[in-house]
Parts: sequence; C-alpha cells; structure tokens
Amino acid sequence: MKNQSVKKNIDWICIIIYSLLVIMGWLNIYSSSLASMEETSNKQLMFIILTIPLIFILLFVDGKLYEKYASVIYIIGLISLAGLFVLGKTIKGQANWYSFGSFGIQPSEFVKSATALALAKYLSDTQINLKDTNRQLQVLSILGLPILLIVFHDPGSALIYCFLIIVLYREGLPAWYIWTGFIAILLFVLTLVLEPQYVILLSLLAIIIVYFKSRLADRNIVASSIILVLISGFVLSVDYVFDNVFKQHHRDRFNILLGKTVDLKGIGYNTNQSEIAIGSGGLFGKGFLEGTQTKGGFVPEQHTDYIFTTVGEEWGFVGSLVVVALFVTLLLRIVYLAERQKTKFSRVYGYCTASILFIHFFVNIAMVIGVFPTIGVPLPFFSYGGSGLWGFTILLFIFLKMDANKVNEW
Repeated sequence: MKNQSVKKNIDWICIIIYSLLVIMGWLNIYSSSLASMEETSNKQLMFIILTIPLIFILLFVDGKLYEKYASVIYIIGLISLAGLFVLGKTIKGQANWYSFGSFGIQPSEFVKSATALALAKYLSDTQINLKDTNRQLQVLSILGLPILLIVFHDPGSALIYCFLIIVLYREGLPAWYIWTGFIAILLFVLTLVLEPQYVILLSLLAIIIVYFKSRLADRNIVASSIILVLISGFVLSVDYVFDNVFKQHHRDRFNILLGKTVDLKGIGYNTNQSEIAIGSGGLFGKGFLEGTQTKGGFVPEQHTDYIFTTVGEEWGFVGSLVVVALFVTLLLRIVYLAERQKTKFSRVYGYCTASILFIHFFVNIAMVIGVFPTIGVPLPFFSYGGSGLWGFTILLFIFLKMDANKVNEW
C-alpha cells in the first residue's frame, strides 16, 4: 500500500482535544498567575509555541524509527536520570532538574515516553510469554530501573511508572501481581489507622474465609500459612518504614488525609484552600478572572499541581465537568486507537500512553479535592511547566504518528 500523508491519516479528534486542553490550561495559568504578578503565563505561552515545531518533528519522523531505536532512547533516558545524582539542581527540596541558566529540564517527564517505548519493544517480540517467570523479571526490570532512579528525587513521578503494570497485565502478566500490590496498599493504610495486631487478625480471618470457600482440591494450608506469615511481617514493618523511611512531609500528608492530624494552617493548608476554592465555584463558577481565592493567591502552587482549583472556582461544576469529559474522551479515544493497531508494538505503546495520562489525571484531581495525599503530580496539558507539557506532547504524538502509519503496516 502506498504511503498516505500524515495529514490525512492523523487522528484529528485527539488533536482537537489536545489543543482544547492546552488552551484551557493556559487560560487557567494566566488567571492564577495574576495574583502573584509572575510571568508564568508568558513563559507557558512560550512553551506552548515551542510545542508546534516539536509536534511537526514527531509527526514527520519515520514512525518505524521509534521502534528501531526504542532501546537506545530508553538507555539515554536512564543515563539522564542517573546524572541527576551528580548534576541535578535542587528545587523545592527535590534534585530532579537540570539547570541551564534560568531554564530547567526535568528528565523524568521525558523518560515516561522512553519507558513506554522500551516496554512496547520488549513485549512486541512474538516469543514473549509473561506467564514465564524469567520474562516477568525481565519486563519488571524495565519498569524498575527508572523507578529506582527517580524515587529518591521525585516519589510522585515514580508512582506513575508503577501503574504501567496495568499494561503488562493487559499483555498477559498474571493477575496476582495486581492483587498483591492492591492488598499491600490496603494493609499499609489499615496499619496506619489501626493497631498492627488488629490488622493481622483481620488478615487471618480473610485467609480462613478464602480457605474454606475454596474447592477442596485447591486448599493448601501450607501456602495459606506462608501468606499469613508474609502479611504479618509486612504489617509489622509498616510503622518502621513510615517513621524512618518516609520523610516528615510525607508522614504529615498521610496523617492529614487519614484524619490523624488537623493542621489547616500548616501541612494541610494547600488541600484545605483548594477545597474552599473549588467549593466556592458553585454550579457555573465565578467567571474568568473573578475567582476570589485565585485572585487573592490563597492556594499555593495553584499554577502547577493545584491548577484544577482555578477551574473549579472560576468555571464551577459545569466547567470542571467539561474538563473531565475532555480528558475521559481523549483517554477512551487513545484506547480505541490502540485496539485497532496492526502491530503489537504500537498497541502496547498506545496503552502505555493512556495509562500514564490517566494516572496523572486521576491522581492530580484526587489530590486537589483531598481524597489523595499531595505528591506533586501535574495535570497533563494544564499544569505550568515546559518539561511536563513537552513530555506529555511527545508521549501522545509518538502514538498518533504510529496510528497514522498503521495503514502501511501489514
């Protein structure tokens, strides 16, 4: 089949939604930056303008090169993360930036695309069977390396990489990995709320119920006992990890979320002010540039991690619903496009793209409305920052290029 132009085959629905989100994001950054008299909106506009040539480059590079050089791109990404330990600039307590004068680059935003390419490259091998333990270790190491390099600088970004395990599950990774992670999170939170012995007793009760609900042939008292021992060890280690591994601001955020501490003027100030701002917007909002919380600068970091508070206050419930609907539509569209890909490489990359965007979207909004601890995860295409905007743009448009090329892949 002859090559058809990218212009004809590109998915314009994704392009339109992307453009709307970027424009709406800039409008909210402009509004939130007026109170501080900072030039963040001008800088963000410059970042947006610079995405135009970036998009053209991404779309006109031969799509097959992304697959051919996926491993090289991934290795370069890992090197950029490792370099932070030596050359990283500390900003707000996190050494996750390279500084070039007044300009900074956050490599973790770009390594998301690199990791997605590496996973897609590995899983596109027809011999890969994720039921095999060696294959599981290999593919999990692809995820584990960037996580290990990022977690000390930026725990929030490291969390995003963890959720790519959903893609691995879609491609055949045993479900017990998902369940183990979910149960570990549940046990961790329960242990912070209850005494460890009560959590162990609840776990024992759950194991007994599962044991007797199982078929007679599936019952294994040795395996059940080992699981109880592992759970008990994990539960008993939670307090030590929480007190000695977590940093103080991480402990404070969990305590605020779980209601163990009330500190509306300290660590809980951001979340409390964001809830006030969103709640004050009502149904239709106060109007563009009319948000009193926004104009008064009451919400710290409002142009970055808390940008959704401006949406809630000035655009109200209806405006917030429109933003959420645009994100959901974009995510569903990416999943739809991923399913119709003719190669496993582009399909896996499409699912990685959807997963990364979804986790950012979900965690950021959950954080802003107070149902998730503050971990510094930006809202895609909305939050201020060149690295974030370019990183998400690269992630999305590499996939759109793959989708535009699918007519040539047989």
